[in-house]
Amino acid sequence: MNRIIAFVVAVVIVLFIGSSMIFTVDERHAGIVSSRGDSNATAAGPGLHFKLPPPFQTLTLIDARTLTIDEAGADRFNTSDKNEVLANTVIKYRVADPLKLFLSNEKNTQTAQERIVALARTALASAFAKHTLGEALANQQALASEAQKSVEDSAAFGVQLVDLQMTRIDFPVAVADSVYKRMIAARQQAAANERAKGTAEADKIKADAEREQQQILADAYSQAQSIKGEGDSKATAIAADAYGRDPQFYQFYQSLEAYKKTFKPGDVMVVDPSSDFFRFMRGPNGGGEDSSAAASTARR
Repeated sequence: MNRIIAFVVAVVIVLFIGSSMIFTVDERHAGIVSSRGDSNATAAGPGLHFKLPPPFQTLTLIDARTLTIDEAGADRFNTSDKNEVLANTVIKYRVADPLKLFLSNEKNTQTAQERIVALARTALASAFAKHTLGEALANQQALASEAQKSVEDSAAFGVQLVDLQMTRIDFPVAVADSVYKRMIAARQQAAANERAKGTAEADKIKADAEREQQQILADAYSQAQSIKGEGDSKATAIAADAYGRDPQFYQFYQSLEAYKKTFKPGDVMVVDPSSDFFRFMRGPNGGGEDSSAAASTARR
């Protein structure tokens, strides 16, 4: 009976030792096999593996998936213009080097999340401190990218930062009202400046248009005077030529033009018929020749 019990105990011990020497790693994890002092720690990928039983070697499984840290509470940051803001962040990270993570964290892989969060907060605080409140609100994506690059440069413990985003930026309740008032005042000032620029530009355009109008009118008047002068000159030349050919007929024609301009339909005038102005009404020769000579001259 004692032999049977001893045999059973021996079998159990052998099975226990055997089971502790064989282990599997799935695709979601990476295995780290370490011994005392961890000088010979090795990484084990997905599959079936063997190791020495504890305490000679131990197995540590590390999650190799992309993990998300969505902080429930908002962190406080200060901008370069001394405004305090609250920012909610979402961090995605993965273990890129399980063995490096295991060794750098002194075998406590649970601190990886805490370290990446601390680095992200420090990087965001530095990024906010470089920008004013307006710049931070207007360029949240750029600010988050700046912080992410800083974390990537600083994370040297086997963890890769996949993404860092700010889901919300808000103000503490105690200062929200004053901040909103300053923002409204700043926007109103910017709007007033834009309106002033627009008014100045409109006045400039109007002044330029008026100057251009005056120049066009001056050029048109100059051209008109030039054309009128040429016309008057041609008219004078034609009149002089007509007068030279037949002075009496020219005088007769000019008198008819004067009568046409003077007498309008319906006008009643009291005049002296013996006036020299009406001499051609007394005869085509102006009263100086007989009618036949005047008629002959008119026909010419």
